Amino acid sequence: MGPLVTSTDHPDFREMIRVFTRIGFLSFGGPAGQIALMHRELVEERRWVDEDQYLHALNFCHLLPGPEAQQLATWIGWKLHGLRGGLAAGLLFVLPGAFIILALTILYAFAAKLDWFAALFLGIKAAVLAIVVQALIRIAGRALNTTFKKALAVAAFIALFLFAAPFPLIVLGAGAIGMVVAAVRPDWLAIKPAGADVVIGPRPWGQSIRTIALWGLIWAAPMVLILVTLGRGHVLWEIGSFFSQLAVVTFGGAYAVLAYMAQEAVQGHGWLSAGEMADGLGLAETTPGPLIMVTQFVGYLAAFRAPEPFPPLMAGLLGAALTTWGTFAPCFLWIFTFAPWIERMENSPRLKGGLAALTAAVVGVVANLTAWFFIHVLFARVDDFAAGPLRISNPVWTTLDWRAALLAALSALLLFGFKWNIIRALGVSAVGGVMLGYII
Repeated sequence: MGPLVTSTDHPDFREMIRVFTRIGFLSFGGPAGQIALMHRELVEERRWVDEDQYLHALNFCHLLPGPEAQQLATWIGWKLHGLRGGLAAGLLFVLPGAFIILALTILYAFAAKLDWFAALFLGIKAAVLAIVVQALIRIAGRALNTTFKKALAVAAFIALFLFAAPFPLIVLGAGAIGMVVAAVRPDWLAIKPAGADVVIGPRPWGQSIRTIALWGLIWAAPMVLILVTLGRGHVLWEIGSFFSQLAVVTFGGAYAVLAYMAQEAVQGHGWLSAGEMADGLGLAETTPGPLIMVTQFVGYLAAFRAPEPFPPLMAGLLGAALTTWGTFAPCFLWIFTFAPWIERMENSPRLKGGLAALTAAVVGVVANLTAWFFIHVLFARVDDFAAGPLRISNPVWTTLDWRAALLAALSALLLFGFKWNIIRALGVSAVGGVMLGYII
């Protein structure tokens, strides 16, 4: 059991369940909107945690792989009611969106070949382009506050876009560079020194080791079952292996890992097309919960299209459940293992340096995602060009889809010019796609 907060108000377990259920159904707007919603509900209105605790926990969650908003919810639940509180808060943050996007994915899988459905998602894909550009601008504005960070972002983009460098290498390399730079030139990363009055408690090694052992077994259990019953050659083993690996390197938020996931799912495994990947991101943008829930969309389609020995619907459900498990079970492992270490992690200059450099590199990663979506959504044909270490996706300009370009420009105008929210812009672009599909 974890410690209890000392803030002004302390809820009983039933009240906490009620509030986190409400948050789970209202958590639209990506990580920024979700973090702001929890701040208003839990800090400002109910005072269950104070401002310093909330900010320290948020910084702590940024140090971990996985969706930071869901991990923040899990940490708050742990702080309020220990293990059961963390489980309840984390699950309630994820489950409403998971069920909604699962229903939409099932509809998508069965109706994707209908003309009106394809036209609808033409608009959604076009809007996703503008949404990703908006995310890139916001992330860059927050993260690139020194010349060195800007250089890291540019280097990450070049490594990914021109040389197809492995995403885990970018993540680990940026973190290692940041830890070294923090020791010699912390000003390059705008790292502030820890306060002199910080009191750090004893190292909770025993509790952390027990937690890792327990949650490691819980995380691995479905994969052991698949190995025994279906073997390594089944698509469910491939799905579980891929998303389990992904869970370890998902630093920097959902947009950071989407480029790697999209390229591997589309080009590496052939589970879906680039346009379908953009469709999945559009669905995730319109549903509550973490944006990384798009992984469920990928897992469902991958199993749905290679279902043996199951019926397609059953295989899709198993693929979606396995993907969701592989994405979010590690989040509980990270939080329950490292929450007792929060004071030490928050005040470690080297860890701060690694995180700052990684966050800067994430800007380059998201820029690569933007370029990848731009090429594959606007052009019907993309040729891969290779010359030595260079690996470039070269669009065939005569295959430009002017309808997608028009709708993307409209979405950009609504988001940037008229300051519309994402859901309204997506809705207008989707309707525009249907209209163009019937007119032309």
